[in-house]
Amino acid sequence: MAEHYLEAIQAGTLRTGDRMPSVRELMRRHQVSLSTALQTLRHLEEAGWLEARPRSGYFVRQPRRSSILPVQEPRSLLAIDPAHYVGIHEKVSNFIARRQSSMPQLDLSGMTCAPELYAVDALKQAAIRALRERPDLLTSAMPHNGNMGFRQVVARRALNAGIRISADEVVVTHGCIEALNLVLRAVAQPGDTIAVESPTYFGLLQTLENLGMRALEIPTSPHTGISVEALELAIQTYGNIKAVVVVPNLQNPLGCIMPEAHKDALVKLCRQARLPLIEDDAYTELADGSVTPSSLKSRDTDGNVIYCVSLNKVLAPGMRLGWVNGGRWHERIKMLKFAHTRANEEWTQVTAADFMAGTGYDRHLRRLREILREQREQMAESIAAYFPEGTRLNVPNGGVGLWVELPGELSSQQVFEAALAEGIGISPGAIFSNSDRYEHFLRMCCGHPFTRELDQGLRQLGRICKGMME
Repeated sequence: MAEHYLEAIQAGTLRTGDRMPSVRELMRRHQVSLSTALQTLRHLEEAGWLEARPRSGYFVRQPRRSSILPVQEPRSLLAIDPAHYVGIHEKVSNFIARRQSSMPQLDLSGMTCAPELYAVDALKQAAIRALRERPDLLTSAMPHNGNMGFRQVVARRALNAGIRISADEVVVTHGCIEALNLVLRAVAQPGDTIAVESPTYFGLLQTLENLGMRALEIPTSPHTGISVEALELAIQTYGNIKAVVVVPNLQNPLGCIMPEAHKDALVKLCRQARLPLIEDDAYTELADGSVTPSSLKSRDTDGNVIYCVSLNKVLAPGMRLGWVNGGRWHERIKMLKFAHTRANEEWTQVTAADFMAGTGYDRHLRRLREILREQREQMAESIAAYFPEGTRLNVPNGGVGLWVELPGELSSQQVFEAALAEGIGISPGAIFSNSDRYEHFLRMCCGHPFTRELDQGLRQLGRICKGMME
């Protein structure tokens, strides 16, 4: 019901200042209970779309966040010279060490949900069943490529993203970071250049530096993803790029979803240039709506797209489960996995397969998507209310994060330090690039329930920013 009236507000059918139907009218019109009618109005009020007036009812209002301008597009199509790659490891390590040593009371710096938002009881029961049915799970040798039941489940679920693979074409990994490490070793050597989005997840920049590879940052739109034109220009300019790594759906940290035409063009360009295209998929199943955004892998006709998946954000962070389909490099990736870390332990895979094979997993995802949507909206409202004038913000159509552009005179590193001193953890934009392009940006996690304490924390963060400007 709330979605029904929200669509009417966004379409202009219900305009700012219009009175909403009363509780009794909603009950009569939709044949629902008093509780459902009240929850509908309160849901829209909490999201910022309605205001309650004493003895008058609910009225449509324009959310504060709608007055904030979106994050700006990249100012240039030129890639950042990969010679700048040196030093990101030290910068990121310092950020992680500072955050861990300070233990902020309100930590918005990660990208996972609060533990209670995952299917705790269902996973516990599945884990108990696994040991009851196979008491030797913890004492038996593990299958090299992962538990067959788990691989069958993830291969079947990959059909939702348009991907047709068999269980034998899946290698289980310790999350997506291990998958990326294996894949990069399979397609490139130390000293090689890898094209990445800019900004991009700092863990990828760390990985590349650890492997002795160079990151070539390609301008990326906060609305449409990596610039295919800029990538093509970079390929022509540098000529020694060995692979491309992208997050096409709910990119970290921007939150954007690439349009279908952009995905088509990217896959075509990499195929023609014979560049391995590495797809990092950690967030697709957190996209709003009932239709799963399509993958790059679904467009792959010759094995040129390597598909890396993490279940940390959607299933459970503590299980550290991921998997990879390596396209034409699959056999090499299987051998690298065996050589570097051997197989994952099997208990978590059997547990995950049990849960993911049933209807409970889809119910969990629907619930999680709805909760995250509400939390994003509520956080965006608070940012709009408390942050200084000139702040820009995109509210993505799914996922766990918000990418906030601060007024130009503010340093996100200084905001990070001041916030940490007051018990608030955030991620400064500088760690998402080897350049200084994102010094005025913050990434904040929306995976925590929106409580009074969270709202007060955002208010305090706004005060810090305003104080620095003054």
